[in-house]
Amino acid sequence: MTDKIFLDTNVLVYAYDTRDASKQKKAQEILSSAISRDAYFLSVQVLGEFFNVVTRKIQNPMSFIDAKAIIDIFSLMPVLDLDLAMVNRAIDTHVRYDLSYWDALILAAAERAECRQVYSEDFNHKQIYNDIIVINPFQN
Repeated sequence: MTDKIFLDTNVLVYAYDTRDASKQKKAQEILSSAISRDAYFLSVQVLGEFFNVVTRKIQNPMSFIDAKAIIDIFSLMPVLDLDLAMVNRAIDTHVRYDLSYWDALILAAAERAECRQVYSEDFNHKQIYNDIIVINPFQN
């Protein structure tokens, strides 16, 4: 494992969701750093979830065209494709830690990218899963 960091969907969404200014500011800071460095990773799952949330579920949904343009910017970071081995690892992680399959797939992608950390608020802060620590960057 290295100092690489995997970003969960909520970090990307908060950068464009105006409901919580402090979370938005923190997410924008993280993404600004992420796009300029090679230490942050995403997966196609995260990009798909981002598109779904920002075009349908945030207070001021964005257009499909705008969301696609932002995904193109996010794609400056390394993006992992999903494959059968990752699905199987996610299932094992799901069973081992009693997580949702989708959260386990995030961890499987982070593991594949050799990330040491996942930034997310969807897991327990500082919980370790398969030698990966989850950090909630929005926690005070």
